[in-house]
Amino acid sequence: MTIFSMGYLRCSVGALIFLSFISLMLHLLLFWQLKPNQDHVRPQNLTILLWQWPFGVSYSLKGNVCWEMFSIPGCFLKDNQSMFSHADVVVFHHQELSNGCSMLPLHLPRPPRQRWIWLSLEPPLNNHNLSAFNGLFNWTMSYRSDADIFMPYGKLVAKKNTSTYFIPQKQNCLVAWVVSHYKDQQKRSKVYQQLRKHIPAELIEVYGHWTQRPLADKNLLSTISRCLFYLAFENSEHKDYITEKLWRNSLQAGSVPVVLGPPKSNYERLLPLDAFIHVDDFSSAKELAGFLQHLASDRKSYEAYFRWHDSHEVKTYTDWRERLCTICSNYHKLPMHKVYQDLYGWVNK
Repeated sequence: MTIFSMGYLRCSVGALIFLSFISLMLHLLLFWQLKPNQDHVRPQNLTILLWQWPFGVSYSLKGNVCWEMFSIPGCFLKDNQSMFSHADVVVFHHQELSNGCSMLPLHLPRPPRQRWIWLSLEPPLNNHNLSAFNGLFNWTMSYRSDADIFMPYGKLVAKKNTSTYFIPQKQNCLVAWVVSHYKDQQKRSKVYQQLRKHIPAELIEVYGHWTQRPLADKNLLSTISRCLFYLAFENSEHKDYITEKLWRNSLQAGSVPVVLGPPKSNYERLLPLDAFIHVDDFSSAKELAGFLQHLASDRKSYEAYFRWHDSHEVKTYTDWRERLCTICSNYHKLPMHKVYQDLYGWVNK
């Protein structure tokens, strides 16, 4: 090979390397330009400001609550409205906005990176005056599984150590129900009245203000546990609206839940099939009553509804601080530039 040829080869290889380097740089530049806006860098520490405590019941925020209580780092809860300009996220509970107990701080300059969360654990029927909030909120926090921050009333979690579950001792009580806001026109009321026609009165225990038999919270679980079944009847039938009536009043108490609410498929996403009885599986209240009484006499079939207890347990969400701290756990995957232009449409879809 001549000296000229060797030189040409070296130049060609050098040119190829140079062009490859330029191509790589162009691809990297294009990548960063096209990278989605919502894939933003998470601040090292997040300040979450709760504008007003839900239902006027406050909790202590002393210390590093999210870390000390829930092992969530870099998350600081505040409830002092003077912190508005320093907050990364501001949370507004809908109940206080709708009844006039709280107002949005529209008179204050809103920091560009600050995000607002609309929080409600109520069904659509209880959420009023939503049109005034269009174009203001970035994220939603709700029991709805399609909310930006999903906050259920409860869920099943795997036990750290599996163990055989001890079924509470049942007395002469077939069905229990705790109800305070009874309304004749609700489906749950109509189903209950029909059940009464086919179940002996002495086998039904009903508690709550409706029957002038209030049940103290400390006695709730132990009282319900004496009954074989619990009527976990929701007051509204909406997607994902499954409340403490199922998670606490029934499953934690140790009674088999008879559920009325969203479709059965909705419950199946959260529970094993043999953990609950859905009203919609029966053509009439008479058929349902007959099924419950049959199960009560078939010990083996009844106990099958408790198999999930051996491997799982119920976790309920009742502390608003835990709910607020989960915002930090979800923050890195939330869309930074999202705005709800039709909040009413989302709530009611």
